[in-house]
Amino acid sequence: MHRSRAALLLLAAAATGCSPTFNWREVRADPSGLKAMLPCKPDKASRRVPMGAGEVELSVLGCDTGGATFAILQAELGEPPRPDEVLAQWNRATLANMKAEGSQARAFVPPGADPLSSSQRVSAQGRRADGTPVRGEAAYFARGRHVYQAVVYASDPRPDTLQPFFEGLKFP
Repeated sequence: MHRSRAALLLLAAAATGCSPTFNWREVRADPSGLKAMLPCKPDKASRRVPMGAGEVELSVLGCDTGGATFAILQAELGEPPRPDEVLAQWNRATLANMKAEGSQARAFVPPGADPLSSSQRVSAQGRRADGTPVRGEAAYFARGRHVYQAVVYASDPRPDTLQPFFEGLKFP
């Protein structure tokens, strides 16, 4: 009886190992061809938002798992495109929205992206809409007329989830 109980516990432990919280998969942020890695099956949404010199369709691929939100946002800019200026504005707006208490930025240009001065990876501590603390890890980059934000929001983001997310961003 003792052996069968031990076997049952081992079987239960093995079964939980088969359904990980972070189930990484490659996705494409159409129509641009951006490849990305997400740790869960993403939902898709889009809406019109003011950006740059006009209004654009902002597309979002995102999912929640392990206490974190992972999202990839992209928009195609109108005339004149000015992606460097738009990325800088987007970064400032995101930091203001999360009431960031300071941020750290460094250059970030995924393979195949345009090397712009506003292509950055930004880390910031701030607050969610409900006032609870949140850490934002975001990357801003562009290719041609397309601008992107890849972002993770969590109370305490795990480095082992940030690395595959940001390193998985690339263009064909």
